[in-house]
Amino acid sequence: MEASKQTERSSSQRHSNPYFSYAFLHWNGSFIKSMHAWGFLSSGRKPWLVVVVDVVVVVVVVVVVDVVVVPNCARTRADKQSSSSSSSASGMAEEVAMGEPKLEEDFNGIHPSIVKNGPAAQSIVEYRNNWTMEEVRCLYNTPLLELVFRAATVHRQCHDPNEVQKCTLLSVKTGGCPEDCKYCSQSSKWSKETGTKATRLMQVDEVLESAREAKAAGSTRFCLGAAWRGTSQVGPRQFDRVLQMVQGVNELGMECCATLGLLNAEDARKLKEAGLTAYNHNLDTSKEHYDKVISTRKYSDRLETLQNVRDAGISVCCGGILGLGETEEDRVSLLHTLATLPTHPESVPVNSLVPVEGTPLAATLKAKEPPTTLELVRYIAAARILMPHSIVRLSAGRLFMDKSAQAFCFLAGANSIFTGDKLLTTPNNDLNQDEQMFEEFGLQGRQPFTYKRNN
Repeated sequence: MEASKQTERSSSQRHSNPYFSYAFLHWNGSFIKSMHAWGFLSSGRKPWLVVVVDVVVVVVVVVVVDVVVVPNCARTRADKQSSSSSSSASGMAEEVAMGEPKLEEDFNGIHPSIVKNGPAAQSIVEYRNNWTMEEVRCLYNTPLLELVFRAATVHRQCHDPNEVQKCTLLSVKTGGCPEDCKYCSQSSKWSKETGTKATRLMQVDEVLESAREAKAAGSTRFCLGAAWRGTSQVGPRQFDRVLQMVQGVNELGMECCATLGLLNAEDARKLKEAGLTAYNHNLDTSKEHYDKVISTRKYSDRLETLQNVRDAGISVCCGGILGLGETEEDRVSLLHTLATLPTHPESVPVNSLVPVEGTPLAATLKAKEPPTTLELVRYIAAARILMPHSIVRLSAGRLFMDKSAQAFCFLAGANSIFTGDKLLTTPNNDLNQDEQMFEEFGLQGRQPFTYKRNN
């Protein structure tokens, strides 16, 4: 189309320019003189023959130039321009391709899928669960502001940054747990030191009343927590009661999550049939640091429970706790384990330890500073990039964060919080303060059952 227009322009310019006519006449005169010189036209020839030859020559020249030479020249110029444009476009594409971030050169070990800056980028996210430890370590150690920028960019590709889901956690059975998690006040092994008394499993009606109150306060997920080693260690009537709680919460139009300890395949199937949305089973810390925190269950036990949850078709809620005496390398290892599960957790709780007096870790960590806001932000930002479609839940420890610190966490990719007076046995933020924070930040609650995952 462009070549045709250029041809038309060249033709119109030629016809409107008298230079062409004078040039052709001059050439024609020279041609006639040559004919005389060569003897084709001599003075002895008839005058009319000279005129005829002259006219014929002029017509032929004009026709050849007008029909053949000029269009071909224009077409050639157009082809060259088209070829040049194509080469330029090809060169640009090649340049873009060659400019694709490389592991070692551009982002110092960060995978190219993490960020492709610029408004023209259609997507900067790639779902991966084959991260290497070196990639995760390099990402985690990225300068903080750059890391948060990348995380915020990823967050906006996968989520509405103005939506933060409100969840409520209720302890339906407190204390008396036989496990020895050294941070937990619900362990029976140091109940005398902590003063935590074991309670019976709550009745269904009590739980559903709490769920209604939570829904009225804006929560869209209601979580049931029971201090058990696992569901197989309790009687069938107690587990049936939990199934009724799950059904009741589901009927309220709320997502329902449960954390009941170790879970076998059969009980996972029953929870799925009752309508359970997600099952929480945290890894707590890295597999390297795990034995220093817990000895009554293995890391592999936790991974097996997560597999049973996935096999039943229930969403996995799995994260960890910062402040258990771990190193930064342990945090990298935990993130690597979470990001390389068969599928990323639907939600990733990020807890900052709230030491409870009487627990072994509370005594051990007295001399140590708790995780800072910046440490928490770094962990959240890395989690957002590694698991872009997961819900990152700002959980325990939020009580000790001011609004500025929480805003930084939301910017880094956190998009869920726990509301309510308590998180199991530890205090939580005031509901009115959360409402004021949401209004000040321009946040809105996330609707239930709107989670989308890209596998």
